[in-house]
Amino acid sequence: MINTNDKLICIKGNDVYSEGEIYTVGRIVNDKYFQLMTGSNDDHWYATLDNEGICVSFDSIVAEGNKARFDKIA
Repeated sequence: MINTNDKLICIKGNDVYSEGEIYTVGRIVNDKYFQLMTGSNDDHWYATLDNEGICVSFDSIVAEGNKARFDKIA
C-alpha cells in the first residue's frame, strides 16, 4: 500500500527521475494511481502500482526510456 509522503527510491531512472534518488509520494488518486513528486517545485507525474511494482510511464517524446521504476523505502 502506498500513502501520501511515503518515500520511494528510483531503481530504474530516465530523464525525469534519477536512479538512486529518493522521491516523495504526493496525492493519492485511487488504489492504483498516485502523484510522485519530481523534486523540483511542485512538479509531479502520475505513478501506477500494479503486479509488476511501482512505475511512471512516459511518452517517448518526454523522456528517453519510457518507464521509471521505484521501490518503497520501509
